[in-house]
Amino acid sequence: MDFSELNTKAGFLGGTLFSIALNISLDAILFTVVMASIGASVSYLVAKLLNYIFSFFKK
Repeated sequence: MDFSELNTKAGFLGGTLFSIALNISLDAILFTVVMASIGASVSYLVAKLLNYIFSFFKK
């Protein structure tokens, strides 16, 4: 791999990430964190509930 090609790729990736980081607001990040935690909690509770239901009918 040519060194100039590596510099071009690094510059492209760095510029893209930097422009994305500047356009994302703190509200959007907080909303995403809250929704992800709610989704993970609901997923965990549903898995536990289904495990309990299946073990109840297995007896």
